[in-house]
Amino acid sequence: MELVIASKNVHKIREFRSMLKPLSQLDVYSLLDFPSYTPLPETGTTFEENASAKATHAAKTLDKIVIADDSGIVILALDGKPGINSARYAGENATDKENREKLLKEMAHLKDSERAAYYECCIAVATPEGQTKVVRGLCEGEILLTERGNLGFGYDSLFIKYDYSKTFAEMNEETKNRISHRRKAIEKVLPYLESLCNTVHS
Repeated sequence: MELVIASKNVHKIREFRSMLKPLSQLDVYSLLDFPSYTPLPETGTTFEENASAKATHAAKTLDKIVIADDSGIVILALDGKPGINSARYAGENATDKENREKLLKEMAHLKDSERAAYYECCIAVATPEGQTKVVRGLCEGEILLTERGNLGFGYDSLFIKYDYSKTFAEMNEETKNRISHRRKAIEKVLPYLESLCNTVHS
């Protein structure tokens, strides 16, 4: 069965590919394979709305089964920011580094437990016929005072998961992919993808 990852982000595509490996019957593509496709702008007010809209639009336009996600980091002491604006926290075309710098500045006055944070990932799978399935995964931890590590992307060098001593940016990909918010969401959606594969191949 063909499945399209609705993303052009090479880091995200690599994580998805790695986590989808258990389903050997999948032929996995991404939006990099469809250069003429224009993704929808993100206008939802929740991760779930954005993921669903991305998956549904791409599935109908490309006539393929599509998996999409919307994810970001949520700081309770900042009323849930950056949240759905995680990728553009410091501005529409901000770099990861600029986003992290803004977050550190905004959190400079916060101490200890006030620095609690969680990564959230909503994954949507949509079929060309309009069927959708949405799941959610969380990964809880805290935001450090300074960056550590140069692996990963986004806010990984600032985020440390509870009960771990390394940031996501200090962990190898394999470890991160085993415990991340995206992994938790993927695990919830794998049975659905498997049932779609069986339907397609039966």
